[in-house]
Amino acid sequence: MMPKNFLPITSTQVFVKHDHRACARSAMEAAHELCAARGLRLTPVREKVLALLLESHQALGAYAVLERLAQAGFRSQPPVAYRALDFLVEHGLVHRIEKLNAFVACNQPQAGHAPAFMICNNCHQVAETPGKRASGTLGKKARAIGFHIQSTVVEAEGLCAACQAA
Repeated sequence: MMPKNFLPITSTQVFVKHDHRACARSAMEAAHELCAARGLRLTPVREKVLALLLESHQALGAYAVLERLAQAGFRSQPPVAYRALDFLVEHGLVHRIEKLNAFVACNQPQAGHAPAFMICNNCHQVAETPGKRASGTLGKKARAIGFHIQSTVVEAEGLCAACQAA
């Protein structure tokens, strides 16, 4: 279920100028609606962590999140940040970017998607593209041998257009 006013940002919009405030506001509204629909509690610290991740399309490490939480007046103990991040990842509101050991807000918070990520090696922006767990060649190979894919992580590294032009 997607919130009625949700405006998912496309992967092409991440690397170009766009109204990021509208993008972040839409994602936060979607998070509130999804949590309400699922009977989940978006506590103040969870909401603040999500807001921090929505400030840009750059991934943040757990310690950067912790530092920003402390600046915002929240407790500065690592478990606070990790518990909030774990909750947000578990419920599809945030993704962990393995290559960067960092987190990024989900552009399309919905169940059942397994996005691929394009990571700019220069500006560290992360673009999320929609995907499905068992699609494409990997899915076909898995089905052929009776393997059920539960999750995939696809991360492509490169340079965005702006960094290439610079």
